[in-house]
Amino acid sequence: MGVLATKPVNMTYEEAAAVPTGGLEALHFLRKGKLQRGQKVLIAGAGGSIGSFAVQLARYFGAEVTGVDSTGKLDLMRSIGADQVIDYTQEDFTQRLEIYDMIMDVMGKSSFSGCIRSLKPNGRYLIGNPGLTQLARGQWTSMRNSKKVLFGAANQKTEDLLFLKELIEAGKIKAVIDRQYLLEQTAEAHRYVDTGQKKGNVVIVVTHTE
Repeated sequence: MGVLATKPVNMTYEEAAAVPTGGLEALHFLRKGKLQRGQKVLIAGAGGSIGSFAVQLARYFGAEVTGVDSTGKLDLMRSIGADQVIDYTQEDFTQRLEIYDMIMDVMGKSSFSGCIRSLKPNGRYLIGNPGLTQLARGQWTSMRNSKKVLFGAANQKTEDLLFLKELIEAGKIKAVIDRQYLLEQTAEAHRYVDTGQKKGNVVIVVTHTE
């Protein structure tokens, strides 16, 4: 069963449609990683649906946030609160000397070994879309190391959606909407998402006709 909550009063229906997926997944991962105030978190894919919520939530929880995404999303990441931004088309963040308490890889495309090296002792590496190799390496790493690799989609809860609603109405987080498409333009919407240029969310608008 899905979870339900009333629409935040300061959101359009289109903006509200983006909250349950991206918002709940981002909240789930940050809680799973036990993010604490003052910790350093890097979010790879910070300019997308889950990532844009993760940046804002991490800042709300008091973390120092580094966002990683493509060139066209750098300004977006700054605008939603990222303390630092990295253009992955120009630089591999795993080659930096920076180390983090948490690395959240939304799409699971970053170098596994590079991410583990970029973690502090007892750090957490969260993978949003793991392949079989990552699952196996993650379990092995977690057994042999103080650094932990975490997976798993959100178990959606009404109280979590209500928590996000409160933050939205308090002006702490917002939904980032790139484009809106009508239902009959769904194929076009998918083609745009597949380009990898999407900033935040793409919303399908269903209109009622008699």
